[in-house]
Amino acid sequence: MKVILITGAASGLGWAMAKRWFDAGHSLVMADVNEALLKQREEELNAPKRVLTVTADITSADDIQRLIKATSDHFGRLDRLVNNAGITHRSPAHQTDPAVFRKVMAVDWQGPVELTMAALPLLRASAGEILCIGSMAGWMPVPGRAAYCAAKGALTQFFEVLRLELERDNIHVLMVYPSFLDTPIEHNALGKDGKPASHARSMVGGMRTPEWMVGLIDEALVKRHRWLLPEPVSRFGSLLWRFAPALYLRQVRKRFAGELG
Repeated sequence: MKVILITGAASGLGWAMAKRWFDAGHSLVMADVNEALLKQREEELNAPKRVLTVTADITSADDIQRLIKATSDHFGRLDRLVNNAGITHRSPAHQTDPAVFRKVMAVDWQGPVELTMAALPLLRASAGEILCIGSMAGWMPVPGRAAYCAAKGALTQFFEVLRLELERDNIHVLMVYPSFLDTPIEHNALGKDGKPASHARSMVGGMRTPEWMVGLIDEALVKRHRWLLPEPVSRFGSLLWRFAPALYLRQVRKRFAGELG
């Protein structure tokens, strides 16, 4: 059985992963900024020997160090790090407060990077796994999501380089690229002023559940896949952007007209 650290573990995809892996017999370190909801999840699982909850903000260097120390003190090891916590925005870049850009980059890129670096000694010792929740938005432009696209693109590039550098340590890296999941990341999207976005999101294709996504993640981990691109629509969109960018942009303008300001 593994010791698994999940950020953003109290809701959405993080909670779906926590439930599935807890039911499979693994031990969990559940980290989230929402202290009240995290406490509720701890009570639902009701297994203090197997579940450690830590209220932590991954943009805080002190919180990252405290989280890793708590993991080491409680379990003595770490087998899988899941960089799941994230935030997005819905606002045209030219209208958006730069503070929104900084926050999105801090949560979606800087936080996972610094947490992973802090966890590397434990992951080296276990020849463990790193799982990053990216987005197809990191591969192709999506109107109203400039900072989110940039952060997820940076996440991909950083961890692809890290994958190469960690090969000799036998640390496996899985990059997951979901498209539209029914999770709080979109319900809590920031608007141009940093307050909650006031308009509904635009999307392409269907909405999937977090539980559906976790099933595919489990399969990919068992098979030691490096990448998981679960949605045919998203895969087609990424190819269209590379090989017929003008056509891609025409379709995006139609689908995301409400995001163009």
